[in-house]
Amino acid sequence: MKALAIGLMSGTSLDGLDICLAEFEKQDKWTFQILKAETLPYSEDWENKLRNSIHLSAEDLLELHSEYGFYLGQQVREFIDKNKLENISLIASHGHTVFHQPKKKFTLQIGDGRAIKLETGLPVIYDFRSQDVLMKGNGAPLVPIGDELLFPQYDACLNLGGFSNISMKSDEKRIAFDIAPVNIVLNYLAKKFQKNFDENGELAEKGNINETLLDQLNALDFYQQPHPKSLGIEWCNEHIFPALENIETLDALATFTEHTAQQIANIINEYNIKDILITGGGAYNSFLIKKIRAKTTSEVIIPEKEIINYKEALIFAFMGVLRMNNEINVLASATGSTHDHSSGILV
Repeated sequence: MKALAIGLMSGTSLDGLDICLAEFEKQDKWTFQILKAETLPYSEDWENKLRNSIHLSAEDLLELHSEYGFYLGQQVREFIDKNKLENISLIASHGHTVFHQPKKKFTLQIGDGRAIKLETGLPVIYDFRSQDVLMKGNGAPLVPIGDELLFPQYDACLNLGGFSNISMKSDEKRIAFDIAPVNIVLNYLAKKFQKNFDENGELAEKGNINETLLDQLNALDFYQQPHPKSLGIEWCNEHIFPALENIETLDALATFTEHTAQQIANIINEYNIKDILITGGGAYNSFLIKKIRAKTTSEVIIPEKEIINYKEALIFAFMGVLRMNNEINVLASATGSTHDHSSGILV
């Protein structure tokens, strides 16, 4: 079977909307080809709306859910028209995460899929996480199904986005979990220098590590908890940002980069990972990558740009294809839900 699908991804670091058109084919195993992909930076207005969505009243949040859905639909329609695309099977949209509290049985990704369908006239699959949370799972990470079926040649896959998450085989099962915050914190600190992110880790490299802060961060309970486990902005608001408040910004960047590298290396070493594929915006942070390499003997693989930039959007497109065929697209071994399942609302 073959399918052409568009995947949409908006990460917690708010660097833009990723749109990825890919062709998937299944014979003995799944293969893929990215045909067109781009990142559409958010306007200042949209970035502020999404960043502040966690503080909205219920009424205003419902309004934004619809408005953002129409925005996504318009962006996809323009992408299709501009590239003269035809025969698209479906659009799979991750949406933008506002709340993620699986222990309380809820998670919310805004961007109403029905609005996307109205704008594009194509089948849309959205809200991939809620079903898993209702099934006692973490609702994250979801990309392990793609790692399992599209990237099986690597021992492990590590995504460095707003948060770092890892996926790997352990005792014949694919396990996955969030490791630590990354760009959600580093970008926040870089903004104090009027920069959207710390390019190549150059700011962090100028700072000094604050050992007291480093010890405080490394001692946080989350790092001792067993997997499956996931992180959200709420956790950072409670545990990370207050700890950075009275630290000189360059030193905070240096210390948090060191902290992130230590936590990632701890996991790589604990599971004796031989080679690891690194994607997401953090793969461009050469200072962070250098630190991870220095702390482990694992072979660190940085792939071509389209995989670094669009692997998550690619995998959501793939999850949409699996959902359309009622095939499993969420692994219980990764999320902690009661069993593997096929998730996402199809409209």
